[in-house]
Amino acid sequence: MEAAARFRTDRRRRPHLPNLLPRIANRLLRRVRDYAQVLSDGRITQAVARGALDEMEVDKFGLDEVDRKVLTTIIEKFDGGPVGVGTISASISEERESIEEIIEPYLIQIGFLNRTPRGRVCTRAAYKHLGFTPPKTEHNALAS
Repeated sequence: MEAAARFRTDRRRRPHLPNLLPRIANRLLRRVRDYAQVLSDGRITQAVARGALDEMEVDKFGLDEVDRKVLTTIIEKFDGGPVGVGTISASISEERESIEEIIEPYLIQIGFLNRTPRGRVCTRAAYKHLGFTPPKTEHNALAS
């Protein structure tokens, strides 16, 4: 794998999380490798890595479909929160443990989600990133 492609893959998967869970990194790397083998000559170049990550809909913050689904569900179904992780889990048919151990820590670290005693709350940054208008009135934990 070319160094530039490795950097692009590393930054896309979770650009702000230095200690990414190896299973996430390995899953993305396998998918980029498969993409390179099927649609290229098997080498993972920067262009191939970019194409694969775009195809997987991994955005500039490293969010994938499930990350965005968690945030969108909180915003659309629960007015931005607060909402409990069990309710989120049931709403999107995702394992509670996956949300708590894989998805939530990163969303908190990049400032898209707050964990409060009453539940999870989306921040203004999450609203803006997903193209929603933040509420005019502040939730108890809504952050900038």
